Amino acid sequence: MSVVKGTGKRAEKARATRRRILEAAERLFIEHGYGITTVQEVADAAGVAVQTVYFTFGTKRTLMKELVDLAIAGDDEPVATLDRDWFRAATAAPTAAELLDRYTAGAVGILGRLAPVLKVAETAAASDPGLAELWRTDEDPRYTVARTAAAAIAAKPDAAQGLDEDTAADVLYGLTSPELYLVMTRSRGWSPERWRAWTLDLLKSRLCEEAPDA
Repeated sequence: MSVVKGTGKRAEKARATRRRILEAAERLFIEHGYGITTVQEVADAAGVAVQTVYFTFGTKRTLMKELVDLAIAGDDEPVATLDRDWFRAATAAPTAAELLDRYTAGAVGILGRLAPVLKVAETAAASDPGLAELWRTDEDPRYTVARTAAAAIAAKPDAAQGLDEDTAADVLYGLTSPELYLVMTRSRGWSPERWRAWTLDLLKSRLCEEAPDA
């Protein structure tokens, strides 16, 4: 994610302009689709010249990628998910159950921002190889996060007996996917809180030892 460096009024003005462009692009891409939305329309909605959009982001493709990156992070700070405070606190939790509680709390915040934007991006990338290339990596970053959390879960005292890290990572990856989140919250009308409670219950049932009867 590109960021505006520096301090002072000029840098703050540049950051504010960047935020307006991103907010306008997100609204238009979700409402009308990436392909049909022009850079000029984004500029008009943001109240800036079209040259400002190109100067700030370079291309429409980069603008789309920046939207996804911003949705994942929640801000424009260049800090990876693995280094975010919420993720570090989750993996440092004393038990697997508490780790999953913190993990799903972080996930619901991210997915609320990410899922609608990612759906637009995936649809656009299907017909735009250049856009798809911007995300081409050896491993899905979301899986890297799930895999790191799975390794931490396996080391907790209440982890399910014989828990396989690969399976744990797959379960985390699948149950906290943007696709499933959209199915439950948009198609089925669940609240984010209901999705989180349901997901947390499923994750605990698969990844944690059953608590003994009181």
